[in-house]
Amino acid sequence: MSEVFVIRNQLGHYWGKARTWVDGLDTRTVQRLKHHDEAVNLLFELSSKDVELRGEVLSAELNDRNEPLLEPSTNPLPQASAPEDPADAAAAEQKALVEGQTGA
Repeated sequence: MSEVFVIRNQLGHYWGKARTWVDGLDTRTVQRLKHHDEAVNLLFELSSKDVELRGEVLSAELNDRNEPLLEPSTNPLPQASAPEDPADAAAAEQKALVEGQTGA
């Protein structure tokens, strides 16, 4: 296999193995597909979940370590915000109230 297919979005980020967008600096994290039709199907699934996505399927040559030769994105990745646990929010609010009463 000397060629694989990858998915790149409008910001130059690549679809990763962890099912998130990656910048392409570490090519080991980029999702590789052996067949063009698999990549097109995946892009269709991604774009059906995100109507703002403007992606493309790219053919990428492999280096001697079987990693795709990619141009890393110059755009920063969006910061993923973890969903807040309601128990943690309540504990933080309680701590703020106690510190406010003691003048700490």
